[in-house]
Amino acid sequence: MSTANVPAAPGGARSAVRRRATQQHQQNVANQRPSSTRAAGAGGSSSTMLKLYTDEAAGLIVDPMIVMVLSIGFILSVVALHIIAKITNKFISN
Repeated sequence: MSTANVPAAPGGARSAVRRRATQQHQQNVANQRPSSTRAAGAGGSSSTMLKLYTDEAAGLIVDPMIVMVLSIGFILSVVALHIIAKITNKFISN
């Protein structure tokens, strides 16, 4: 009787190799996925324009509070200049 016709026993070395390969594949897939929607670019695709808003984007990093304070300061300066122009226009026209 030849051993070529005998099927392999269930379990054994082949299934252990398959199990290990499957675990490694699952770990690789888990490591490739971003851990948050912010890192994913909120759409899952890091090749979109939303990549600009992730922590890995190159360029100047500015705190959002600073941007808000500067924006409000600019708006207030425009309003103040408008009011000053109205007041000085009344004094010049008289």
